[in-house]
Amino acid sequence: MADARPGAATDAAPSTGPGAWLELSVATDSEAVEAVSEILGRVAPGGTSVEPGFELIDEGLGARPDPARPVMVRAYLPARDAAATRSAVAEVDEALGHLRAFDLRPIGELETRIVHEADWADAWKRHFPVLRIGRRIVIRPTWRRHRRQPDDVVLALDPGMAFGTGLHPTTRLCLVLLEGAADRGILARGSAPDGNARVLDVGCGSGILAIAGVRLGAGSALGLDTDPIAIEATLANASRNHVARRVRARAGTLPSGRPAHDMVLANLIASLLVRLAGDLRAELRPGGTLIASGIFVDHEAEVRAAFAAAGLETNRRLADGDWVVLGAVRPA
Repeated sequence: MADARPGAATDAAPSTGPGAWLELSVATDSEAVEAVSEILGRVAPGGTSVEPGFELIDEGLGARPDPARPVMVRAYLPARDAAATRSAVAEVDEALGHLRAFDLRPIGELETRIVHEADWADAWKRHFPVLRIGRRIVIRPTWRRHRRQPDDVVLALDPGMAFGTGLHPTTRLCLVLLEGAADRGILARGSAPDGNARVLDVGCGSGILAIAGVRLGAGSALGLDTDPIAIEATLANASRNHVARRVRARAGTLPSGRPAHDMVLANLIASLLVRLAGDLRAELRPGGTLIASGIFVDHEAEVRAAFAAAGLETNRRLADGDWVVLGAVRPA
């Protein structure tokens, strides 16, 4: 269905009903994403999604992030009540207008369209392309095809309702540092039965980081998450990638109750990283590596200070826009 101007979709009675949702979307500069997400989130009970801009590669069959392109922020609200929906659209449009008045960053017009539940499964899938990250990691949604290159490490992923698709900068940054660790041989030296690394993924979401760790050379990985949906998604994705015997997942948080790990992956948020710094160190064997993401640049200093106070030495950093990932080690 074609996009409509704000409010237009709600004027058509046949489009609304118990199975209809109104999609709100705004194309914006990456540095305005947080403000735009907050505005859309005021009227959307399920929150917002953020899709970075892409450059098509491999003859249009794949994509890679392009920071120069606009980011798309989307939200969905029930379209059962046309009057309430029109009011919500007007509220969002007015707030976006106020934000544009500051003229800080380019913010596009609000676009709306009706999505029916019967079409939902296919509608959201359109926003997930095959994504190349780093030199050889490829995230392939299970409903898409990919022409594999000789060195590709292809991860077949069905995110479902769990966080962690590879689209968000925090996940991409983790994957790039993880690939670098594999290139340095870190995942090939560890305490797993096969001699390779044992990995802990804290807040595993879809399981993408745990699965990538194993596919890049780790011997085993354990995913922890407080959301049962995430555990279900991790186990299903591990099976899809033929690593179900090496990737485990269970509901819970730190401490894991397991022997110390060779690597800990923590794609969380800055405040949680600060609070869990001591627990993250405790999960690492001496000489072990931590990859911590979900850090907004304004909070980077707090995370670094917490890591130092816990006895972790930060030795690597990558940034994508306002997001930062840190690598740290527990001294041997």
